Amino acid sequence: MVSRISLFIALGLLVAWPAEGADAPAQAQPQDSGQRINIDFDHPVYRDIQREEAQSADHIDGPIDYGTDFPTSGPMAPTPSRAGFYNKPLPLESLVHSLERGAIVVYYDKLSDDAEDLIRGWTDQYRGAMDAVIAVPNETLGETIVLTSWEYRLDLPKMDIRASFFVDAFRGRGPEGCIR
Repeated sequence: MVSRISLFIALGLLVAWPAEGADAPAQAQPQDSGQRINIDFDHPVYRDIQREEAQSADHIDGPIDYGTDFPTSGPMAPTPSRAGFYNKPLPLESLVHSLERGAIVVYYDKLSDDAEDLIRGWTDQYRGAMDAVIAVPNETLGETIVLTSWEYRLDLPKMDIRASFFVDAFRGRGPEGCIR
């Protein structure tokens, strides 16, 4: 498992490493977070990442209507979700709190064995309070995988290397505690 993750990261570095003399990558400034995410959003592995406007980060008890099954910010539960690979959905309100802390949430339905191994590897390796990976089912997705971080979302028709780049780029970079 870890060897696959290392391979994806190594391949990613080779693909994403700028050529000498290349222009600096475009900057994206997440609202409220204070940190810079230095990503070339024109690069093929980042091109399909969607940035969504940050919503209120208020702590609220009770259900919240996000208008989507895959929120990237908004009001949240007082308690975040813990890292892990879950077989049952978790409350969106606690997942959003985890995003604020720098977690990546991976929504899945029907995974190939390789995709499940990769995602389980992330959920086993990234368990920190401010850089977790959380995988939760969503029965509407089929083979599609949706990855979210605070303000960012990537929809993939099936698992591919772009998921590894997303996890690496946005994990640990939430507005509540940017640790990378």
